[in-house]
Amino acid sequence: MTVDLLVFGPHADDIEIGLGGTIARHVAEGARVGLCDLTRAELSSNGTPESREQEAAAAALVLGASWRKNLGWPDGGIEPTPGHIRGAVDLIRSARPRTIAVPYWRDRHPDHGDASRVLNEAIFKSGLRRYESDDAAWKPDWVCYYFINDSTTPSFVIDVTAHYEAKRAALACYGSQFAAAGDQGFATRLNAPTFRQLIESRDAQFGALAGVAFAEGIVVREPVQRAGLFK
Repeated sequence: MTVDLLVFGPHADDIEIGLGGTIARHVAEGARVGLCDLTRAELSSNGTPESREQEAAAAALVLGASWRKNLGWPDGGIEPTPGHIRGAVDLIRSARPRTIAVPYWRDRHPDHGDASRVLNEAIFKSGLRRYESDDAAWKPDWVCYYFINDSTTPSFVIDVTAHYEAKRAALACYGSQFAAAGDQGFATRLNAPTFRQLIESRDAQFGALAGVAFAEGIVVREPVQRAGLFK
């Protein structure tokens, strides 16, 4: 159950959009990675909660995650209720990750910003010795924030060039969301031909900043410490 990196996403596919390459890279380097979707995405225009769960499981296999869980919070209703906080704390304390990644706190989708705020509270309470749950208190070494829709200047970027095909393959698992709508579906921003281009152009832009083909941007709240001025 324990992992090195725990990544939270509001809906299945959010994790892959923002951090798919980084997850694949960490797994390839020997890290254990756990994934957690907060909702079953029952308000999505296309697909069903059941099909989204199957797609998420397939994507997790592509990325090499150790496990993937779903907390079953209501889609469109991510709030800091005691039950939501306790569910996230229980997972953090049982997984005992060194690093936790959550969505960046400013995003066009309300669930993404709400998820960031609720998870921040859960991470804080996970470290409180007197917050009661089934497991002992746990505080990660680091909390990092990744981009889903909106982005800003990252604190740093991670070169994911060598693992970008894994990210593409993981995103391709979500046929209900990214495939052309056809006769049975509804046209959305996600299944427009330009959406995958938007993802890749952002990752290419972050990569260009670092002199690589593709990179994913990360924001942290505290200064990034280096030993000195030499690389």
